[in-house]
Amino acid sequence: MRLAGKRAIVTGGAGGIGRATAAAFAAEGASVAVLDLDEAGAQAVAESITSSGGTAIALSVDVSDEAAVASAVEAVVARFGGLDVVFNNAGVARRTTAVETALADWELSFAVNVRSIFLMCKYAIPHLEAAGGGSIVNTGSGWGLKGGARALPYCASKGAVVNMTRALAIDHGPANIRVNSINPGDTDTGMLRSEAAQIGWTEDAFLADAADRPLRRMARPEEIAAAVVFLASDEASFVTGSALVVDGGGIA
Repeated sequence: MRLAGKRAIVTGGAGGIGRATAAAFAAEGASVAVLDLDEAGAQAVAESITSSGGTAIALSVDVSDEAAVASAVEAVVARFGGLDVVFNNAGVARRTTAVETALADWELSFAVNVRSIFLMCKYAIPHLEAAGGGSIVNTGSGWGLKGGARALPYCASKGAVVNMTRALAIDHGPANIRVNSINPGDTDTGMLRSEAAQIGWTEDAFLADAADRPLRRMARPEEIAAAVVFLASDEASFVTGSALVVDGGGIA
């Protein structure tokens, strides 16, 4: 029970990596607030946790909206009595070049992938400080550490996540708040599969290409969740400002 007694927020918690991490947090003893724009999806994850004996609530939140984030954080703290862990996982992927990218898609990518992390940290960090410290994990990407084809808004926004994480770690380390990024390779989620249509590939061809790495397969969401649990737990008590890559050797 590596997170026994901890109170956690998971954004983008309705599916994929968020869903797997919410379940893993609960299995390790945390009370979990599942935040997602998809209200029904978030509720389903929370109900799955509570039906297994865990503690969870669901909130429908647009994490790119300041008032919504501020309200959600206060609701979680009121329900759980405090906050110890934040997993900033909400994200979108737009697979376009600079010429192909609509301004609206560029702005959406930064609103969901970057602004949401800033806002959640702005309103969550005072509560982490009040608890004597805590852990923040931000979802970056392998493509936040290297370039990728036809993914300019995604690569740019995830690069911002990685370096924002470092700055947060520097600013809030003295308050015993650790901030790290988790940087997955291709993981079998709905978002990944949607990318095939964006670039005009068949799903089978796209998934085969995603598996082209030393371990010869994509990640399962549960494998990324396991790494997030580590970063959130006291096992990573001296880990901050890091960019943990979990990609089956893709960058290598």
